[in-house]
Amino acid sequence: MTFLYRTQSWSSTPQHPDQEMVKLWNHVAEKSNWRIVQLPNGFFQTEYKHPEEEDLWVDVTRRETMNGAEAAIDGSIEHYSKKLEFLKGPKVVKTFK
Repeated sequence: MTFLYRTQSWSSTPQHPDQEMVKLWNHVAEKSNWRIVQLPNGFFQTEYKHPEEEDLWVDVTRRETMNGAEAAIDGSIEHYSKKLEFLKGPKVVKTFK
């Protein structure tokens, strides 16, 4: 039996993503690049279209309901949209005089 292990390191300090990462974030921030498929066990799987390979879909989450799957997609889009927004620099929320 073969297991695939993937690790990533995260920190609370801002990291500067490379252009490939920004390209992926832009891609998955668009709902037209997502789809929902129903699996044989009845669950719904969310997938996004691979940005470079036309016929390849990348699975992301599995949910029990179609509404849950669509909510997961909307949450992912919101998450990546926020990441893209913060690439523009700090967001000023209040100034003092």
